Amino acid sequence: MTPRRQRMVGTGLVMAGVALAAVLALRAFQENLMFFYSPTDVIAGSAAEGTRFRLGGLVIDGSLRRETGSMEVRFDVTDTENTMTVVYAGVLPDLFREGQGVIANGYLQADGSFRADEVLAKHDEEYMPPEVARMLEERGHPVGSGTAAIEK
Repeated sequence: MTPRRQRMVGTGLVMAGVALAAVLALRAFQENLMFFYSPTDVIAGSAAEGTRFRLGGLVIDGSLRRETGSMEVRFDVTDTENTMTVVYAGVLPDLFREGQGVIANGYLQADGSFRADEVLAKHDEEYMPPEVARMLEERGHPVGSGTAAIEK
């Protein structure tokens, strides 16, 4: 094999390795990508059944229901226009409260409820997740009264 051919083969192998690494990185990124939706967006069909996404809104007062004998809990999340039921099996964060902002990571089930595998609650009285605050402001719900969004 001539030196020129060896360089061409080496360059081709390096290019193939870079292309393979790029494909694997993009695939991993796509698998871990989660979009944020409000209940109105989900009901409008923006989120497909079975795909992972984030659902955010306010927990409706009096909607928290615990299943006796299990860790499963159900609560309703609203964006002031529409409401969705969230089903979560696990321990809710200590700061989880009805009437406050929440973001749940999970997927839409066939029955129209949202199966969460993680629930994120606001961490103090001065914080609301920016996505939830923005969505509520767009829907005309006041974000003041101790719940101001903190932008990064």
